[in-house]
Amino acid sequence: MNKNELVAAVADKAELSKQQATAAVDSVFDSISSALAKGDDIRLVGFGTFSVSHRAASKGRNPSTGAEVDIPARNVAKFAPGKGLKDAVNGSK
Repeated sequence: MNKNELVAAVADKAELSKQQATAAVDSVFDSISSALAKGDDIRLVGFGTFSVSHRAASKGRNPSTGAEVDIPARNVAKFAPGKGLKDAVNGSK
C-alpha cells in the first residue's frame, strides 16, 4: 500500500473527502516526524511504539575497493509493533 492507497482507505473508512483524508494522513506523519526529531517516543497502545535510537560511529569497508570507510554517528528511527498489531498480522484477531 502506498500513500495514495492509504489516503483512499482512510477517506472510505472515515467517510471523509480525499482532500480531508490527505490532510489527516499528512498531519499524522508530520506529528510523528516532529516528535521523533525532538527525541520523543510515540506510543500507540495496541499498534506500536516509534522511538529514536543513537547509532555510534563505526568503521566499514567499501565492497568494491576494500578501502576502510568512516561511518558517522547518527540517530535512527525505530518501530516496535504492539500486541494488537502482531495479533492482527498473525490472524489472531
